[in-house]
Amino acid sequence: MKRPLTVLRVSLHHPTKGPAIFTTVPPRLQHDVSLLLVGRGPAAHLQLQLPGLSRQHLSLEPYLEKGSALLAFSLKALSRRACVWVNGLTLSFLEQVPLSTVNRVTFSGIQVVVHVEGGTSLEAFVCCFHISPSPLIYRPQAEESDEWEDIPQELPALGSGQRAPGHLGFLHSASYTGDSPPQPGAGGGTEIQLQREPADGALC
Repeated sequence: MKRPLTVLRVSLHHPTKGPAIFTTVPPRLQHDVSLLLVGRGPAAHLQLQLPGLSRQHLSLEPYLEKGSALLAFSLKALSRRACVWVNGLTLSFLEQVPLSTVNRVTFSGIQVVVHVEGGTSLEAFVCCFHISPSPLIYRPQAEESDEWEDIPQELPALGSGQRAPGHLGFLHSASYTGDSPPQPGAGGGTEIQLQREPADGALC
């Protein structure tokens, strides 16, 4: 009997470009437990047609927490010239943070809400995509810049020398170490709620 897959329900929105940049996004994408790359390059598993996006802009990295039988996930910024905003943290190049049950992400103007529904399979996971016609994250200013500014972080993110704990090294070649397991965020329900995003100067 096959074990149920972990499902990531991903809603996408761009406030100015519209659905045209999401024409290459499939309704459903099943992936093994290697890194899932997001960007505009041909090597990206999820390709988005946005000029300001790097060829490999960010990665979704599955791992196994110590003492858990369920997959966990972290997001890692791969762009040298732009940053990624995840649940209130601004990530620069090679920084990463673990995901909780409900996550709000912004990069290059794209708003993303990710709901993680745990499954018991350790061989693969599936992403189900929905293109939202309405904003997912409230921003005080609509225009966004990709220029990185040196803004102090409210909370520390995992740096380039740290990896998510208990990573599935036995399933693919990368090796990860760390001490702190991901902690579910407060209010990890299934309802999408608008969240205030940092002002433009504090983002990218």
